Amino acid sequence: MAVETAPAALSTASNATRTGVLVMLSGMLMFSLNDVMGKWLVATYSVGQVVLIRSLAAAILLVPFLWLGGARKLFAIERPWLQVARVVASTAEVFAFYFAVVYLPLADVMTYWLAAPIYVAAASPLLLKEHVGWRRWTAIAFGFVGVLIALEPSSEALTLPALISILGSMCFAFMMVSGRSLRGTPDTTLAFWQLVGAALAGLLWAPFDWTPLKPLDTALLCLLGVVAMIAHVLVNRALKLADAATVAPLQYTLLFWAIVFGWLIFGDTPRLPMVLGAGLIVASGLFIFFREQQLKRQGRLKA
Repeated sequence: MAVETAPAALSTASNATRTGVLVMLSGMLMFSLNDVMGKWLVATYSVGQVVLIRSLAAAILLVPFLWLGGARKLFAIERPWLQVARVVASTAEVFAFYFAVVYLPLADVMTYWLAAPIYVAAASPLLLKEHVGWRRWTAIAFGFVGVLIALEPSSEALTLPALISILGSMCFAFMMVSGRSLRGTPDTTLAFWQLVGAALAGLLWAPFDWTPLKPLDTALLCLLGVVAMIAHVLVNRALKLADAATVAPLQYTLLFWAIVFGWLIFGDTPRLPMVLGAGLIVASGLFIFFREQQLKRQGRLKA
């Protein structure tokens, strides 16, 4: 009987993996559409106004999940000060992203954000007490070279939006690192407080730079939060259907969509230094990821 059911089990696992890949690709496409809508809207409305309405719409969508999980869990949280620091970082990250896409091509901004796993690997020895061997340090070095190439550090190219992009990607990296340290906190709780932080910051900013809303734009602003929340759900589902080693590298399709949508919608043509830098960043990030997966299988790195 076991021999007869083995092929069926393998087929089921294979189907789950294929489904996980498709779901992850869909999640990345949804994130890309969220970025495109955000770039489109911040051309008319202030960053604070966009973040405020986006956060409120996402929070409304999150309410049923919070209700099912129990509201008490929102306040029974581990390591409160780290939670506060994470909320501050997530708020700074979202504001930095929307500020950056006002002035920079979408592919440029996405390239800086995709460097976040490199920062995480570099910070792991200090913040997570993880050992980083020479292979990953080499990949980290190449990743930083990629960032420098993409940044083009000259008086003409080293602009404030580019620097804010780097700062935003570092805040995103801190969110990833702190997420590893807060494994006991439910995802819905982390998402809720991130939305609260962003909404409060938007509420403080928006009244000083408020543009009257048009009906279609109001719908798009609300859709912005809904699309982002759906994207998170798809990514989480993909990680349950398939191994992280299979689906996690698909996050780099964000760069592909950023180039495509940037060219089709905003007329952005990728610069050669940005393409070269992005290539180094993606290659470094993939090497770091697969090396960590190998170490986990060997039991030399905590999951």
